[in-house]
Amino acid sequence: MTNLEKLDRFILDKMTETKLPGLSLAAVKNGKTIYTRGYGLRDIAKGKPATPDTLYCIGSVTKSFTCIAIMQLQEKGKLTVEDPVEKHLPLRLRSKGEPVRIRHLMSHTSGIPALAYVEAVIRHTMKSADTYLPLATGQDMNTFLDEAEAWAHTRPGERWFYLNEGYRLLGEIIEKTSGEKYEDYVKRHILQPLGMKRSVFSPEDVEADPDAATPYIVTRDGQQIPSTYAYGIVTSDGGLISSANDMATYLKMLLGEGAAGETRVLSADSLREMKKPRIKTPDQPWITKTTRHYGYGLGINTDPDGDVTVSHGGSVTTATAQLAFAPENGVGVIVLANGTGYPLATIADYALAALTEADPDQLPTIRFENTLTDLEGNYETYKHTMKARVTRRGSLLQLDTGDKYRDVTVPLIPLDWESPTKTFEGITGDRKQPAEFYKQDGEQHLIYERYKFKRVGKNR
Repeated sequence: MTNLEKLDRFILDKMTETKLPGLSLAAVKNGKTIYTRGYGLRDIAKGKPATPDTLYCIGSVTKSFTCIAIMQLQEKGKLTVEDPVEKHLPLRLRSKGEPVRIRHLMSHTSGIPALAYVEAVIRHTMKSADTYLPLATGQDMNTFLDEAEAWAHTRPGERWFYLNEGYRLLGEIIEKTSGEKYEDYVKRHILQPLGMKRSVFSPEDVEADPDAATPYIVTRDGQQIPSTYAYGIVTSDGGLISSANDMATYLKMLLGEGAAGETRVLSADSLREMKKPRIKTPDQPWITKTTRHYGYGLGINTDPDGDVTVSHGGSVTTATAQLAFAPENGVGVIVLANGTGYPLATIADYALAALTEADPDQLPTIRFENTLTDLEGNYETYKHTMKARVTRRGSLLQLDTGDKYRDVTVPLIPLDWESPTKTFEGITGDRKQPAEFYKQDGEQHLIYERYKFKRVGKNR
């Protein structure tokens, strides 16, 4: 089986497991699109398949477009990333008394923790929560932020707090300094020069398109409910709608140091500034020794050998996206989906490994997931005297030993998942207890507390 065949099977398997309706992927290498495919359905009710040209909201992948616009305006002398935000907007934005600068918003280092406006807006759009925020204009956002200084936690530049509201302000700054509406600026100065004709912002453009994905809410029990996007509210922080093929062109530009073919939209120096690690993020990997930083609208992931992968995800819940590229290898991938399901970041990593001719099944994340799945099952003690059930719950295992009248549930935290005896730690009250999984005579066993269990069947 080739790596691309493995990729196709992997994606369809994970979509099946998580009830993800449709997905589109495009991969580039050395300035050329080398693989595109649609998987599943862009519209379940009408039975329409996803294609490489299907339109999806790319969510926070939009942030890199916003940063490109800022860097373009800096090149034109309209602003500098060192400017305080209040130089351009009628808004006092300070953290611990210090002015928040444009670069702080670009790198999520304003010192202000997330104010969750996007979460409220998206959940209201999906009718999954009651909070309503009519933040349609820059003035609305400025009013919403009138007490943000009191919410600040650190001085600017000291700590990473993902702040969608900051990217809405960047969109306002682009409008003030360019004299163009944010959407028009991005279209005129980024999308049109690159020939990204299927990248839009308006509901009219999406609704008129014959190959637009229906956004779906995928519920916890696997229902797929048609929904919509938060048009006109989520904008410079996550409102762009695009296709895998269009985003492949965007990847070529990012890999081409600001130019795709003969078209340059940003200087190489400015793009390097965007990819420069600005601050270490708190979500550091524990399975690998990769180090995660954030630049300007892009995440920078460095492995122990110094190899770098640049990436960014996006989610408006009814659509998700992941962009990732390895500059040194000249390869990149974009993954878009019309719902939330299996992490697209893992699919992108799997695709990048396949493109670089590594075995994607040997990625540590994949091996860890497979380990958890392999340990699931129904377990029993000596002569069936006691029953237990081991179930995967995200990145943990869960051990259930209750009965008809009571629940006894213990989360199992991985300690050593690579050795022949795989050790986890169960937490109950103020105590921790090792859980040891091992194989004997081809059968799976578990030692926990005073008990020895043998697996008697897999979960259904």
